Amino acid sequence: MKVWPIVGVIVVEAFLFGVHWFVYRTWVDFHGNLAPANTPLLREVVIALAFSFVVAALLSFRFVNPLVSLFYKFACLWLGFLNFFVWASCLVWLIWFAIQLAGISADPAPLRPWIVGPLFALAILAAVYGLINALWIRIRRVTVKLPGLPQQWRGRKAVLLSDLHLGNVNGLGFCRRIAAMVAREKPDIVFVPGDLFDGTKADCDRIAAPLKELAPPFGMFYSTGNHEEFTGAAHFLEAVKRIGLRDLGGECVDMDGLQIAGVTYDEANYPLRMKAAIEGMNRDRSRPSILLNHAPSRLPMVAQAGFSLQLSGHTHGGQVFPFTWLTRRVFGKFTQGLHTFGSLQVYTSTGAGTWGPPMRVGSHPEIVVLTFD
Repeated sequence: MKVWPIVGVIVVEAFLFGVHWFVYRTWVDFHGNLAPANTPLLREVVIALAFSFVVAALLSFRFVNPLVSLFYKFACLWLGFLNFFVWASCLVWLIWFAIQLAGISADPAPLRPWIVGPLFALAILAAVYGLINALWIRIRRVTVKLPGLPQQWRGRKAVLLSDLHLGNVNGLGFCRRIAAMVAREKPDIVFVPGDLFDGTKADCDRIAAPLKELAPPFGMFYSTGNHEEFTGAAHFLEAVKRIGLRDLGGECVDMDGLQIAGVTYDEANYPLRMKAAIEGMNRDRSRPSILLNHAPSRLPMVAQAGFSLQLSGHTHGGQVFPFTWLTRRVFGKFTQGLHTFGSLQVYTSTGAGTWGPPMRVGSHPEIVVLTFD
């Protein structure tokens, strides 16, 4: 194992241990009704939870079995609840300091349980809402006008299916549901711009099998995302081909007069590789073309190359607050939806699945139906 992954694991675990300890101390200091005998037990549970996600993630990269899958799901679920407990704890301390500064009470100590209780209850409600919201997958319908679009493509429908993250959390049942929703739309073509799989070890053929039944008239096209490239994309690319998706890494194809191209996530990460990939495509710049690029990045380069439309995912719309705010700071208006960059149109999908916590707060999962005009 290389040094950097080990350092990364240590840093992540140190951070998780710190936030767990912060939540634990907030609850113990403010609740005040724990019996002395129960405090050590709670402390041991919190320490175990602090290590749960990292241990589950490491196991999931090496083993495929129901026990590892169950453990991984639990660790991801807890990670989601932890997020809201952390922010509730921050508010607890802010309110406490405000009460002390304002001098509201000569003895504010009795107020402490009445601060922590409601805020932790709100944290639980927010997490439960996130679980429900993540299950409610929207169908987003968008009309895209492409200059020079061949007459035969006018009115045809494409499905943009991004970030399913098939694996231990989103399994076979989830994929069946997605495939059924897509089939009801009767698309002419399907685009999958990355993160079809979660990157963990999995029986990819089994969990993605429902997608084989779609068989749209003009095919299904795919480019890799960062999660397929975590441990090497070869295993996932083999499964993608068996499912019936065509991998477009650095390639451009003509489908009944419409050019469709794709770049790998690795290529898009490096300007020189991205430039080489685009320039190496056999593409007619006088005709409309669509690029599958997992993240909404390298837009000046893509626009300069003369692409008409870029289809992306990756952002999840931030997935869970406060990462919704952070994602918008990074990607701006291209975090989600249809926008323009010069003559280039860019649609960024919030994705159908989730990574980590199976929650959505401040974002919505979606399947995008594009109608060409």
